Amino acid sequence: MDVGFIGLGVMGGPMALRLARAGTPLVVWNRTPRRAEPLRAAGAEVAADAAEVFARAGVVLLMLADEAAVDAVLGRGTPELAARVAGRTIVHMGTTAPEYSRALEADIHTAGGRYAEAPVSGSRVPAEQGRLVAMLAGEEDAVAAARPLLAPMCRETFGCGAVPGALLMKLSVNLFLITQVTGLAEAFHFAERQGLDRGLFLEVLDAGPMASAVSRMKAPKLRERDFAVQAAALDVLKNNRLIADAARNARLASPLLDVCHALFRETVAEGHGGEDMVAVLRAIETRTAGERAATRTP
Repeated sequence: MDVGFIGLGVMGGPMALRLARAGTPLVVWNRTPRRAEPLRAAGAEVAADAAEVFARAGVVLLMLADEAAVDAVLGRGTPELAARVAGRTIVHMGTTAPEYSRALEADIHTAGGRYAEAPVSGSRVPAEQGRLVAMLAGEEDAVAAARPLLAPMCRETFGCGAVPGALLMKLSVNLFLITQVTGLAEAFHFAERQGLDRGLFLEVLDAGPMASAVSRMKAPKLRERDFAVQAAALDVLKNNRLIADAARNARLASPLLDVCHALFRETVAEGHGGEDMVAVLRAIETRTAGERAATRTP
C-alpha cells in the first residue's frame, strides 16, 4: 500500500518531498491544496481529502500544527476514527502535549490501529536537506513500520521507548533551543547597542567555543534582520507553553524558559508570530526602548 502524508506546511512540505524524491509511493493531502502541488510534481499522488489518504495507505504520517488538527484529520471522537485507523500505523510527527499523545495512542489501539510518535528536531532548512533528527517512541511493531520511512528525512533516529518518551525528549531539546536562540538574540542586541561592529561580533562568536550549528544559522539572520521563517515565533511560543505545562505538571522549575516564554509572547503580541524565531530580537528591542523612555521621564 501507499504511504500517506498529511500536513504540508513549513516543515511537512519539504519532509514529504524528501520521501517522494526517495521513491516512496506517497499519497498526500493538505487543507490548503496549493501546498500539495510541489508533491504532485515530484510524483506523489494528491488525495481529494484526508479520508482518501487513510483508505489508500498502510502507514500515515501526520505533520500537523496542533492537537485539534490531529483530532480533526483522524475523526477522533466519532465513528470515523475506526474507519480511518483500523489496520493502519499512524505516526504522529508534530509537537503536542505528552499526555495528549498517550491518550491518542490508547484511542487508536482501541480502534484497531497502531501508533508511534516521531517528533523531529530541526527547522525548514534541515528539513529540505534531510538532516532532521527524529525521536521515535511506541510499541515494537509501530516503531518498526515507522523507522525506515524516517531515513530520507532524518540524518539520525533515536529510539525513546514507550509513548510519550519521544515527545518528552523533543520538549527537552526544544527547551535548550529556545533559551539558546533567545540568548543569542540578546547578546547580538547588546553588542549592537554598545556600538560594536556586528560582523566582527559574529566572527568572534563563530571562532570561539560558543559557535554551533544553531548560531551559524541564526546569527547571520540577526545581522541582516532577516526574519524570513525557518521556525516561526508563533510555533516557538506554542512549544514554550507545552514545555512550561510539562514542567508545572512535574513540579519542576524552569526559570530561563519562563523568561523566554514572556519574550516570545511579546513578540507574537507585536504582530511577529509569522516571522522566524530570531524575531524575539524585536521584543528585546521594545524592552530597551521602554527602559530608555522610563529614564527620560522626570
